[in-house]
Amino acid sequence: MAAATSTEDRRLVRVENLVKTYQTGTEPFDALRGVSLSLDPGEYVGVIGKSGAGKTTLINMLSGVDLISSGRVFIDGTAVHELREDQLARWRGLNLGVIYQAFHLLPMLTLRDNITLAMDFCGTYQRGESEERAMALLDMVELADHAHKPPSDISGGQKQRVAIARALANDPKLILADEPTGRLDSATSEIIFEIFDALISKGKTILMVSHDRGLARRVDRVIELQNGQFVGEGEEL
Repeated sequence: MAAATSTEDRRLVRVENLVKTYQTGTEPFDALRGVSLSLDPGEYVGVIGKSGAGKTTLINMLSGVDLISSGRVFIDGTAVHELREDQLARWRGLNLGVIYQAFHLLPMLTLRDNITLAMDFCGTYQRGESEERAMALLDMVELADHAHKPPSDISGGQKQRVAIARALANDPKLILADEPTGRLDSATSEIIFEIFDALISKGKTILMVSHDRGLARRVDRVIELQNGQFVGEGEEL
């Protein structure tokens, strides 16, 4: 896989002049307009913006779910923008934990099997080991007792906790969270934030995007995204 050219840059994430343009009808639409960003290992960073600001597009560019139009993305020494399509899925599974607002749990699998699938796809653990790790992760989010249920049998907040456990399956350094509390009530959201705080204390790096400006008090650093561009950065907005 391609590596970052600078051996001196020890940042976990480095984004340079990132542009994403979609063709909508006869007119192009710039969802991201020259965005640059860096994250150090162990940082807890929030990107805040209204609907349509480009938050989900940013997550998709960092994770390689969608191809960038121009610019460069380096994550943990890998030049993501240079990876071939057949490399991206495995790279993503091994290096990132992605948490979506819509959970994206497979309805035909149990909660445990939703987590083991992520490990089996990358081949990081043997069959018995992956099941044991899945149970440990479910225990971490206090859902081990529900391991053999399908997602339809648990609440939205519980589904989000399973999604977090699945994101941690291959022990990634970087976690990308796209509106992880957007569908949850305040009490359940608090549980999710407590889990994120615990992950940061263990050395994980989290980039979370949200429309909620209250996120500023939760994270170490906040960046505001408007119309595809960063317009301000600081501890508070």
